Amino acid sequence: MEPVRPLVDAYLFGWINSGPLRREWFFEQGNGNCRLMGSFATKLSETALIWRRAIAPYAERAAKILWQGRSKRSPFNPLPTRLTQSMRSRAERTTPISTTPVLPKARPRCGVCGRTVTTGSRYCVNCVPIVNRENLLQQAKLGRIATHRPSAEARRSATQRKQFDAIRSWNRSELPGWLNEKAYKREILPRLSKFTVKAIRLALDVSHPYATNIRRGIAVPHPRHWIKLANLAGIGHG
Repeated sequence: MEPVRPLVDAYLFGWINSGPLRREWFFEQGNGNCRLMGSFATKLSETALIWRRAIAPYAERAAKILWQGRSKRSPFNPLPTRLTQSMRSRAERTTPISTTPVLPKARPRCGVCGRTVTTGSRYCVNCVPIVNRENLLQQAKLGRIATHRPSAEARRSATQRKQFDAIRSWNRSELPGWLNEKAYKREILPRLSKFTVKAIRLALDVSHPYATNIRRGIAVPHPRHWIKLANLAGIGHG
């Protein structure tokens, strides 16, 4: 077995790397010994013919060495090659049977449950929603951490001071007589859906989430923004 151990190790490492092992494949006895369960043992035993083919030339070579050192004569000369059939191939002048084993390709397994995956994904259809949810929660956690960093707090504080200063310096008399909240919702808001969030954000110099809420109608912007939004939407009244 030792001459082909690298092939076996390569197959096992490749098989293990294709996905996690499943708990139900193993059983630990009371004395600490670990046994393979039937389903797992069946998968491994399916490769027995591959290893038989790989070992065959080494077994015949060892038998030939021992045969040449025999003390008694035998009717079999030379020694038959029942494993590789190399003698028969030469006698019949046919292409010798290849003894090079072809390792089976390990089918990818789900990274969560270990089941075989056939869709080309890293996870099975049952585990994809779970993985997506965990990734989303992880990204949300990282986002919350990022928003509380000193640099982020400083930017947020500077933005708030800028907006407060703009509100204090704004004079309501700057609004035209026709432009009130009712007119904004009736004439301006329906037209904002034609513009991107970025366009609204740049026009008002506000944050991306705030511009998103304005575009969706979730938030009614401060009246000082109504004139800019009216100009963006192409609305003007004399």
